[in-house]
Amino acid sequence: MIGVWIALGVIVVLILAIVALYNGLVRLRNEVKNAWAQIDVQLKRRYDLIPNLVETVKGYAKHERETFEAVTNARTIAQKMSDAGAQARSKAEGELSSALMRLLAVAEAYPDLKANQNFLALQEELTSTENKISFARQFYNDAVLRYNNQTQMFPSSIIAGMFGFQGSEFFEVTESVQREAPKVSFS
Repeated sequence: MIGVWIALGVIVVLILAIVALYNGLVRLRNEVKNAWAQIDVQLKRRYDLIPNLVETVKGYAKHERETFEAVTNARTIAQKMSDAGAQARSKAEGELSSALMRLLAVAEAYPDLKANQNFLALQEELTSTENKISFARQFYNDAVLRYNNQTQMFPSSIIAGMFGFQGSEFFEVTESVQREAPKVSFS
């Protein structure tokens, strides 16, 4: 009789451990999804700012059409990639960042534009948004790290395999241009 109680106790402990590991994996997977959604929130904010910034610069630099088109096209492509994986999304966002850097470089050539209050406010808002995007990406990568560790470490890797939990992709810089520090000139 005592053996039955011991066996039953071991089974209950084992079931509780499996439930705890499963719930931990679900919590971490949802944290990754939430972190990804936070990146989306900041990117939406960036997408909303870009047309205003482009229109403001257009008023001063009418002959820079190629730059404006590059920013607009990169924005459109990045928005279309909203359902893509982290790698494809990272590449599209990198191209948008590069186009924005070119737009801001064009703005440097127009002293009147640099002094325009609307442009300065938009530029500050864009800088703030870029910082928030950076923080959101960092939070996402931290959440992915915790989740991937949990899905790959024993004993939770067994539960992850049994219930189909798979690791997530990190949000990584794929373009070498993005790794370089931007050149700022005040001349």
